[in-house]
Amino acid sequence: MSHIQKEIQAIKSGLPEGVHLVAVSKFHPIESLQEAYDGGQRIFGESKVQEMTQKYEALPKDIEWHFIGHLQTNKIKYMAPYVALIHGVDSYKLLAEINKQASKVGRIIPCLLQIHIAQEETKFGFTPDECLAMLEEGSWRSLTHVQIAGVMGMGTNTDDLAQVETEFATLSALFRQMKETYFTDAPYFKEISMGMSDDYLIAIRQGSTLIRIGSRIFGERNY
Repeated sequence: MSHIQKEIQAIKSGLPEGVHLVAVSKFHPIESLQEAYDGGQRIFGESKVQEMTQKYEALPKDIEWHFIGHLQTNKIKYMAPYVALIHGVDSYKLLAEINKQASKVGRIIPCLLQIHIAQEETKFGFTPDECLAMLEEGSWRSLTHVQIAGVMGMGTNTDDLAQVETEFATLSALFRQMKETYFTDAPYFKEISMGMSDDYLIAIRQGSTLIRIGSRIFGERNY
C-alpha cells in the first residue's frame, strides 16, 4: 500500500457516518490521483477548470469531481457536462451563469454557497447577511438547473484553534437557519463543506459533512 493510500485509509477510518473526504488533488499529477483511486477514493477536489477537465478525461468515469476554487463565469461551460459539486458560489451572478450552462447540457448542478467566515480579507464569499438577503429576495428559486445543496467556508489561517472553532460554529448556525427558513422540504440541502488538513477534526465537531484534505494525502504541491 502506497503512502497516498495509507493516508486516505487513516483519514477515512476516523470519519463519522455521513462525513465524506474530498481529496484535494489540484496541481498533483494524474498518477497520484490514480493511486488514490486504486485505494478506494472517489471524490476529488480541483481548483482550475482546465486541469480538472484534463483529469476528468484521463481518469475513470465514476469519480465525483468537486470544483473548490474561485470560479470565473467564462470557465463554467467547460465543466458543466460533468462536475458533481461546485463548492465556491459567492454571488447570485455566478449561480445564474451556472444555471445557464447547466441548462445547455441538460443537467442540474449542485452548488454550495461560499460564506466568508474568516478574519482574512483574501478569502472570497458572501457575508452571512448578504447570503440571507439573496435567499430572501428569491430570484434563485427560478434557477431550475442549479440545486443549492449547502454551504462552504474556510477558517482563518491561524494557530488559534478556538477562533477557527468559532468560525466553523458560525457557518453551522447559518446552515441551520437557512435550512429552517428556505430549505425545509429540500432533502438535498445537507452539505457543510469545511475543514482542511490542519483543522478538519474541529470542522467535523461543528457539523462538517465534507472535509477537503490535500497536502496530508498527496504531499506538498508543485505549482
